[in-house]
Amino acid sequence: ACERCQCHSEDTRTAILYTLLSQNLSQSRTSCGPAQQRCLCHQRRTVCLRTPHVTCQAASDVLMKTVSFMKNLPSFQLLPRDDQLLLLDSCWAPLFLLGLVQEMVTFEVMETPAPSMLKKILLDGQSERQEPERTQPTLAAVQRLQCCLNTFWSLDLSPKEYAYLKGAILFNPDVPGLRASLYIESLQREAQRALQEVLRPLHPEDQGRFARTLLIASTLKSISPALITDLFFRPVIGNADIVELIAEMFYEIASQQPAP
Repeated sequence: ACERCQCHSEDTRTAILYTLLSQNLSQSRTSCGPAQQRCLCHQRRTVCLRTPHVTCQAASDVLMKTVSFMKNLPSFQLLPRDDQLLLLDSCWAPLFLLGLVQEMVTFEVMETPAPSMLKKILLDGQSERQEPERTQPTLAAVQRLQCCLNTFWSLDLSPKEYAYLKGAILFNPDVPGLRASLYIESLQREAQRALQEVLRPLHPEDQGRFARTLLIASTLKSISPALITDLFFRPVIGNADIVELIAEMFYEIASQQPAP
């Protein structure tokens, strides 16, 4: 059973300062809503990166490599711009996670520090002039993410396997609104066929590796892009739209000239 939330247990405190100002604090909680209340249930506790300066830098490097991968695919360049943007929006998250696996990026989380009671009281009534409070990942969601990464690491993919698997994920004909869906479907089949051909000589004794690899890859889509953004990028980009930033990165790379 879940423990009683800290935000409810605080109502029983008898400190003089808290007692005097509890009415205002109670009104502040009502405006926040239940999603922002702090829960002590183990799986529902919110968490953040233990070393954000290190992990966010590693995540940014992986995202840049992911964008460069897409940009360096001639077949992707041939797609209409609208289709490119739709695929970027739909596929950046699983491609980024696959990049984390390939780059062997590990991370640890810790429970999100709770704002002190005094801070809550002093900031009461100022929330309208402040930025909205950012959402924080839950421990359960991060554990699901780490489980997906660990499962992929157990496959021990080769660089060629990663490359063709990324192509199979990127060229997803099921994304709504695509103009060149038939062409994209043919690109996906080509990437899957190339992946299968690579697997045969590398793992001749493992006949089920191709199907297992695609199955595990499908689990990446179950990880919410919002979770990835909040965990790895929100500390850096604030409230900016991650998809808009990725699109800017993608087309900026196209216009850049090689450094002398």
